[in-house]
Order: sequence, then C-alpha cells, then structure tokens
Amino acid sequence: MGQQWPPIYDPSYNPSPDAKYWNETIETMDPEKREQTIILPKLKAQLEYAYKHSSFYYKKWDAAGVNPDDIRSLNDFEAFPIITKEDIRRDQMQNPPFGSNLCVSAKELARVKGTSGTTGKPTAFGISKGDMHRIAEAHARTMWGFGMRQEDIVFIGSFFSLYWGSWGALAGIERLGATAFPFGAGVPGQSDRALEWMKEVQPTVFYGTPSYALYLAEKARAKGMEPAKDFNFRILFFSGEPGAGIPSTRKRIEEIYGAICIDSGSTGEMAPWMSNCECDDRQGMHLWQDIVFAELVDLSTNKRVPYGQEGVTVYTHLERTSQPMIRYLAGDVSKWVDDPCPCGRTYPRLPLGIYGRSDDMFVVRGENVTPSAIEDAIRGIDGLADEFRIIITRDKAMDEMIVQAEYTPDVASEFIPTLQKKLEAELKSRGLRTVVQMLAPNSLERTEFKARRIIDKRDLYDEIIRQG
Repeated sequence: MGQQWPPIYDPSYNPSPDAKYWNETIETMDPEKREQTIILPKLKAQLEYAYKHSSFYYKKWDAAGVNPDDIRSLNDFEAFPIITKEDIRRDQMQNPPFGSNLCVSAKELARVKGTSGTTGKPTAFGISKGDMHRIAEAHARTMWGFGMRQEDIVFIGSFFSLYWGSWGALAGIERLGATAFPFGAGVPGQSDRALEWMKEVQPTVFYGTPSYALYLAEKARAKGMEPAKDFNFRILFFSGEPGAGIPSTRKRIEEIYGAICIDSGSTGEMAPWMSNCECDDRQGMHLWQDIVFAELVDLSTNKRVPYGQEGVTVYTHLERTSQPMIRYLAGDVSKWVDDPCPCGRTYPRLPLGIYGRSDDMFVVRGENVTPSAIEDAIRGIDGLADEFRIIITRDKAMDEMIVQAEYTPDVASEFIPTLQKKLEAELKSRGLRTVVQMLAPNSLERTEFKARRIIDKRDLYDEIIRQG
C-alpha cells in the first residue's frame, strides 16, 4: 500500500488457501510501529481530505479550534470533537439528502445506503465506487481471519435493504472469492424455505443475527431436523446484536449447529462494519485499527480509557472518500485489552465482545442494567427457550423489572416453578432484582432481524401521573 491515500488494493490478490493471514506484515506488526507507519499517516490524510472536502467537518473543527495540522500523534487526535447520530441527522435535514459531509460528486457514487430510522429520521449514506472496493477488501481480510476460504458457500440470512449488513457481507464474500448464497430474510414463509435450501445446498458458512440463527434452529427441530446433522455449517458469523459475544448464547449456537460462532460488527455508519471482528481463535473481537481507528472513551472527558477498562466505542474511518465518519460515537459498551492473541495478530481486542449499547442500558432502582447479562443468564439454563422480554414498569414511583422467559416444550408442568426459582436466583446472583414470569413455548414473537426485547413503560406511567 505504501503511503498512497486513499489506498488502492489489487483486486486479483488472494493469499494461498493455507495462509493464516491476509496480510501478515500488517496484522502481526509491532503495534507502535503500525501506529507510526500506517495508522497515523492514514489518519492525517483522512483528516486533511475531510477538512478540504466536507463543510460539516470544516465548520465543526474550526469551532472547536482544531486543525488537521495539529495531529502529530494519536494522542493529539483526542482534542477533536466527537460527532453523534443526532449531528448527522440534523445536518442532513438542513442539507438533504446526504448532508454537507458528502465529499464526492453524485456520479462517483456506487450505492445509497441508510439506517433503519427506528429511533428517528433515517440517515442516508452515499458510498463511492472506490469506497465500495475498499469495504470489500476490508471485509475479505477479516473473513479470512476467522477461517473463510474460497471453497466456502456462504448463506446470507439477513435483509437486503438499506441495511448495510447483508450488502457488506456480500461484498467481502465476493472479494474473497467464496460462493455467495444471498438468501435474504423477511419474506413470509422464507424461513421454512431457508431450511429446505440449507439442507439441499449444504452451505458451509452462515451470516445473520444470533436471534435468527436460533429461530431457524427452533423451526428446524419442530420439523424433525437436527441442525448439526442436517446442515453443513462450520462457521456462523453474526452482527446486528451482541448475542454472539455472550458466553451462554455462543455456547448454545455452537452446540446446536456443531460449528464455531464468530462475533463481528460495529455499526452501519462505519462500513466496513467488520473492522471489529473475531479471528478463528475466538478470544474477542480484534479492532483492525489500520482500517477503522477505534477508541474506547470515557464520555465525561471524550478521552480514551486505558487498556483493561470499560468504555464506549468511537470510530474513525481511515480510507473513506465519500462520507467519512470521524470520531463517530457508536455507543457500544465494551472493555478493551492489548495483550497478545493466540492467532499472532497484534491489534487491541474486545475480549468480551460488544456486550451492550449505551442507549440500551437502563437504570432500575439505581442499578445499571445491561440486557446482555439477562440474556446470558437465561440462555445458560437448560429448559429455558431462547426468546425473552424485559419489561420495566413504575408503580407509585418505584421501578420494577419483569423478565419474561419461555420454558421449552419438553419441560414438565411440575418443573416450571423450579425453573422459575432457578432463573430468579441466577439473576439475583448478578445483582438484578426482578420479577420472573414463565411463559408457554412460542408465546413471544420471533424475529428474522434485530430482536427488540426491552419494553420500558415508565414514560407511560409518568404521563398518567401528569394528567392526573
């Protein structure tokens, strides 16, 4: 690559099938050397480009009194302001459709992507042709790291829409040279057909959300199929939810399918979103810092937390020409470390994966609650199904958390109270005061996309009180 920016990658390059690394020199480089010779030069080039081509950043950085010329080390970068999803939305409302951060002309665009808009106005992204090539290269490289090879057939079980996940996976699969099986999701009856196709074609790799993989397994067993025997997966990789990094969920997926479970993904705004991705040693998500520079920050200071501590993710593109995100607050909660991984890669890692989002965490009676802790408890108990709900209510100014969990069809009725007490005790051991409600099998809605399991009714209670 040298010092050329943006980098141009050879589309004909592929490692030999027995090679462990896509790019051994960069992936195993001394971290300080990689920072000085690759990450810092790319960061400075990205900042200079954005300052010149994006009035969004030009105005924001001038107002903050910072300039790309100020960057002499990665520590200097901490002075640059963090941007939020709301900043992007506001800018796009004022400068539709892409905002003042689109740095290329319309004729240079290859794709228009966007967020789902479930928490507000959808966010639009224009992706240039060159950026699409670089996204494909990045995803192929991380896919190679968890063991995907050209002979694999990859079942894509996720929506093909404005959502980035499926398209990013497809780009990486095609760049790596594997066979893409873009089945999709979301069409009525498609899950039943998915089982038939998976049994017939025997794909070796699965991509989707953890919820959908568990849902398919549940439907397969109802039809008399056994996923580990009737399907042929050796790798399942996931994004969109934190489940693949939660120990009990990972264990359940691996036991059901007889394959390894890989956690990947940051956020759609940061495509290549697979710049957070596990290797096949599965010791946590590598932060591929020479592609997207990740920081875990303390939001009270906007500065990076030391390795070994917990923070919130902030991401910066290092190869983006169309609509770069620079110090973008994704809001994922995790802990990072820099100790060696058995695979030999020298990137920082998230050893526990992404186990929550700052906007998913909630407070009940003064206690911080992370939904992933409840998921880990439920999926670690035999006799409990995979789906659950968390309902937060308020009664006479006191918060109450209700956890609804399903028992599996094979649980005898007389054992249900014992199962309920077991879950109550497990949640209590994790410092969670909850009311547990046991539900019959299939009482809760299943999803083919991101599961929404938190129902907070406290605002409704407050509104009733205000209205008298």
